[in-house]
Amino acid sequence: MADNARRVLAGDIGGTKTRLAIFDVTGAKLQRVAERTYPSGDFATLDDIIEDFLGAGDSRPEAACFGIAGPVRNNEVDVTNLPWRISAAEIGARFRFGRVALLNDLEANAWGLRALEEKDFRILNAGVDNPAGNAAIIAAGTGLGEAGLYRDGERWRPFATEGGHSDFSPGSELEIELLRFLMTRHDHVSWERLLSGPGLVNIHGFLVHTRKHTVAGWLKDDMQSDPAAAISRAAQSGRDALCVEALELFVRLYGVEAGNLALKMMASGGLYLGGGIAPKILEQLESGTFMAAFRAKGRMQDLLEQMPVRVILNDRTALYGPAVFAGDTRS
Repeated sequence: MADNARRVLAGDIGGTKTRLAIFDVTGAKLQRVAERTYPSGDFATLDDIIEDFLGAGDSRPEAACFGIAGPVRNNEVDVTNLPWRISAAEIGARFRFGRVALLNDLEANAWGLRALEEKDFRILNAGVDNPAGNAAIIAAGTGLGEAGLYRDGERWRPFATEGGHSDFSPGSELEIELLRFLMTRHDHVSWERLLSGPGLVNIHGFLVHTRKHTVAGWLKDDMQSDPAAAISRAAQSGRDALCVEALELFVRLYGVEAGNLALKMMASGGLYLGGGIAPKILEQLESGTFMAAFRAKGRMQDLLEQMPVRVILNDRTALYGPAVFAGDTRS
């Protein structure tokens, strides 16, 4: 380990899996020492996973940071989709870390941007680079996450939001019908009800209902295990016209909400698409539908056209972020 490096424990905590890694961190440069992925549901607490991962190793990390799906308050969080309550103070006391921090998963992704290279992005809109401007990140996956990054005079400082749970706002007659359809099924129709894996299923279900469409037997069978993935595959192969329409509407709405976020954050430094869905639908994102919806903000269209828009391709960003944060003595 280099003399100026800091050894840290980083974690990406999800309802399905928990990924832990030890890094030697020098600025935003990460040198991985060890890594392991665990099935989250097999453990009663995060502490149990940390204990197993660290084992009897002689080199104890001096700091730790974990990115977790859910709102973090006072360095504590109740994990979404797991019966875990995580306390940074309790982890620090048990494992004798000098410092422990918890980050919202999208805030963690935002910190991870520092560790990425140009090859880790796909450009949807080159825009005009403004290093002094704010930035934003939106990520559709199991849910919908949103975070912002503001300039503190020297660098971006990420911060968490729960913007994915704000109210869905329709912009066409079809979308008004979609809202009405979802209102019969949910007390609150948020953007996450549409921009997520389950959201794509909701959109497809709406179109099936509206068009009085009969779902083909092969598609029903394919949807048994992962309906969102099945719809996406059928759309991208062109095998099912209604799936094509569902994915196109999904992409349009993704552009709409990405544009909303970019305006609210005044993201002249760039808008980033994270999460697991975007890299899998690059062809649809590059078709023009996404950017047309992103820019369609009336008098603000010229402003949005100047904002760079990039897709994050590196699926380790959510693990890199906590490592960067833990290794940064100014964070």
